[in-house]
Amino acid sequence: MQSPDDFDLDGMLDGMPAADASHEAPLPTRPARDMQGFLRKIPVSLTLEVGTAEISLADLASIDPGSVIELDKLAGAPLDIKINGTAIGKAEVVVAGENYGLRVIALDNLDLDALTS
Repeated sequence: MQSPDDFDLDGMLDGMPAADASHEAPLPTRPARDMQGFLRKIPVSLTLEVGTAEISLADLASIDPGSVIELDKLAGAPLDIKINGTAIGKAEVVVAGENYGLRVIALDNLDLDALTS
């Protein structure tokens, strides 16, 4: 019986025939799928972020109806449009019928076609 120190892996490999990739059958290729229509139907959550504030737990515990918490946005500044939490542009609030809406001011490279390439 050989000890692990006497084992000659290189010698064993030298005696084996080399693998020749030219004799292997090529893998079949599937035609590329057009995913644009499918991806465009996936629902996402669009939000308009007014601003944020960091407060202590003590301040949070003292909040009552009527309390005012100052946000990090200036009044009248464009608001952030977010898709699933990722900022994609700026907008302002408008009234659309009986609901609030948003008017897009700027978009940051929103290219849905890039998702399929």
